[in-house]
Amino acid sequence: MKQNRKIKQLVISDENDLTFGKAPHPVECGKGLVIGGGQVYPEINFTLPSMTVEEDTWQEVRNQYSTIIEEICQRAVVLETSGIVVEFELLPPMTLNPQWGAEITQILRNTLDNYYEKDGLRSALRVTPVDVRDAERPPRMRNGKFWDKTYRSFELCAEAGADMLSIESTGGKEIHDEALMQGDLAGLIFALGSLGARDMKFLWSHIVDIANKYNVIPAGDTACGFANTAMVLAEKKMIPRVLAAVDRVASVARTLQGHLEGAVGPTKDCAYEGPYLKALCGIPISMEGRSSACAHLSTVGNIAGACCDVWSNESVQNVRLLSANAPVVSLEQLIYDCRLYNTAIEAGNDYSENYRKMLIESDLHLDPQAYVLSPEVVIRIAEKLVKCETPLAMTIQSARETVKIIEQAYNNKELNLNKGDIRWLGLMKTQLETIPEDESQLLENIKSGPLANKFLPEEYGL
Repeated sequence: MKQNRKIKQLVISDENDLTFGKAPHPVECGKGLVIGGGQVYPEINFTLPSMTVEEDTWQEVRNQYSTIIEEICQRAVVLETSGIVVEFELLPPMTLNPQWGAEITQILRNTLDNYYEKDGLRSALRVTPVDVRDAERPPRMRNGKFWDKTYRSFELCAEAGADMLSIESTGGKEIHDEALMQGDLAGLIFALGSLGARDMKFLWSHIVDIANKYNVIPAGDTACGFANTAMVLAEKKMIPRVLAAVDRVASVARTLQGHLEGAVGPTKDCAYEGPYLKALCGIPISMEGRSSACAHLSTVGNIAGACCDVWSNESVQNVRLLSANAPVVSLEQLIYDCRLYNTAIEAGNDYSENYRKMLIESDLHLDPQAYVLSPEVVIRIAEKLVKCETPLAMTIQSARETVKIIEQAYNNKELNLNKGDIRWLGLMKTQLETIPEDESQLLENIKSGPLANKFLPEEYGL
């Protein structure tokens, strides 16, 4: 059942209740897993080694995934883990050829079922089709062959045995990428709060319908193509860290729209906006941090796990390491991390709270991108967001509050910033004063500028 289209109050209003392994609205899925019901589960994500995916190599692709899932399940049984989440992120050819994605889904489903029956290994399978709608520019988000392929991929993967459906959707990315590189906050906010939010409503209404038809969990989306792009660019010193932090929080309203359409979690692992969604909706969240160094570097390796319900590695190629193939190695690391989480939970509130504090404090003061993930900041900003009437207003408010909080933290000597970051705080504050909360006015401003020919307004219902 779809939720109300507006969040009127926080589900979690006390920062101390924003913790790991527990969510007000747990999700039961797969073979006996309850996500957010008192344990943290590992989520293993894997991909192919460098190779082409085409008709001539398809049998080798199938063999790769068969081997990966078999080795993963074997190791999970040896380590006596209480349960695992497996994520299959389709590669673009597997969405462009929807039957291919369904074939791999079926391979994974069969192996997971076999290990449940044979060894009692509890599991859930998340399947994530690629958003191929941006294969053409400007992208057509609501019609055309790429939308048809995306939709069909969801249908066939749900039918083939997915327990959960997710996507890394890209609505608005055609504006966001250029605005981010130019430091154009008006363009960035338009991309997230208008285009992105509108696309999320459209896309997730369809995903939820498919999920309901096939009795599958509509899990959640991610601003990976937006805020994670900013995080990677900041890591490479191509944009300021404070801009990446603002972009992170500004993505919350956009991703929230999927949950207002009926997505129930656990959220996608690369959605670092997850703590905000947990506070706003009470849903369980999947997060990644130090465990995802195999896929990308970051400065939020510990704090990202402070309130997770599922702990992920992001993704790793199936290549041989000294001990075993990389997906097996990643799974083992995740399992040991989750043992610590669950031991702390079982030991009682004092132990879990101390562990949570250590995760937060170890990153908090070193980078603004970490600072905005602290439960205290999450609740402080989320309290402002529930007072906003539209996704665009929420996005603008997110950016303003983030700039304000980062500036206060620096002035109070709670956060390290360099001179460039300090200068950019002032520049962003000035820009934010001029961005209209009226969507039609912001649209007219964008249409009169250099971003006008980058998107098709009708593809977003504008």
